[in-house]
Amino acid sequence: MGDVLEDLLADGLRIVFCGTRPGIASAERRAYYAKPGNRFWRTLHEVGLIPRLFAPEEYPLLLPLGIGLTDLAKSSAGQDSTLSAGELHLDRLRKSLERHQPRCLAFTSKNAAQLALGRRNLRFGLQDEPFCGIETHVLPSTSGLATSHWNVAPWQALARRAADERHHAAA
Repeated sequence: MGDVLEDLLADGLRIVFCGTRPGIASAERRAYYAKPGNRFWRTLHEVGLIPRLFAPEEYPLLLPLGIGLTDLAKSSAGQDSTLSAGELHLDRLRKSLERHQPRCLAFTSKNAAQLALGRRNLRFGLQDEPFCGIETHVLPSTSGLATSHWNVAPWQALARRAADERHHAAA
């Protein structure tokens, strides 16, 4: 079975956002974070990672901004609660990260981070241990199903860190 959504990856990206797997609306629209209640695109714009609000179908426009997208499970869609361990593609994620060497990996939910990192007691924000040698952040989910856990602060911290790094690289 093929990928529900193709990875949006290239060499040397500033940030790669990694979700658990596409939701049904994303699979139907063939676009990342496409369910109307999801705050992903709005959050990227509000924290300054993208210059304007993008429609989910415009996700390829992230590449020139140094941002990539992927998921842990590539061949299925649905809610995280229905995901089985056999649907995860952790080796593929590791190989992609090692090949493309982004500066930062940001999991878009604690669930995705727990599955990838194999640890339960994670805090939001920058992690002490990098994943595949890459700076790693855990962010609150932007899903409408996770509204009670929403906190924009870790997203803001990631955006500040990316802006600082961009400023230092330009200097």
